[in-house]
Amino acid sequence: MIILALEFSSEQRSVAILGSSGDGRSGASPAPVVAATKGSPRTLNAFHLIEDALKQSGLEREEIECVAVGIGPGSYAGIRAAISIAQGLQLARALPLLGISSVECLALQAQEAGLRGRVNFVIDAQRNEFYLAAYEIGASVLRETEPLWLASFSDVAGRAQAGETIAGPEVDRWFPAARVLFPDAGALARLAAGRTDFVSGEKLEPIYLRATAFVKAPPRRILPP
Repeated sequence: MIILALEFSSEQRSVAILGSSGDGRSGASPAPVVAATKGSPRTLNAFHLIEDALKQSGLEREEIECVAVGIGPGSYAGIRAAISIAQGLQLARALPLLGISSVECLALQAQEAGLRGRVNFVIDAQRNEFYLAAYEIGASVLRETEPLWLASFSDVAGRAQAGETIAGPEVDRWFPAARVLFPDAGALARLAAGRTDFVSGEKLEPIYLRATAFVKAPPRRILPP
């Protein structure tokens, strides 16, 4: 199955294609077809990244058989953009879709990079908070030991001071000894290759742990004539 993977949850967006076409042409390697592009997401064109990946893989858009999306947590705008692209492709070609946590990508990347033992994955949640999950990682072990939750700065700082491994996007801004890892579309594609929990486009949603709150607008002011 030829998989198009979109990972836009961080400042380092990436696209990958994994699989092979019917005539045996390779569509990807264990690494992303297109190297991740760094910089402000507002300066990046997602469709150019996809076209570059297709060009480098030697595949046509019509040969894509599945779309995998990194659903965060992370950049809400970036994740929404990836979801919108996936929804459009499903509407146009009835492609199966997969939504996969970007923390799962980080865990796989950490394992492949040789990190071992308990690893705390940390993603900036703004408001002096972090998305935090912990995994036990070995050469043949990749197990979530602490589900994703919203942690305070002091929660993460305590673990860092205790010598625990901290990893995630841009984490060295707060914790200098932490391991910087950005969710990567290549890892996303490798995870997707073993999944069959496909979803319809309308059920793809970003991971967002905060409760949604709506504030009623104040009454309209009537200015004197």
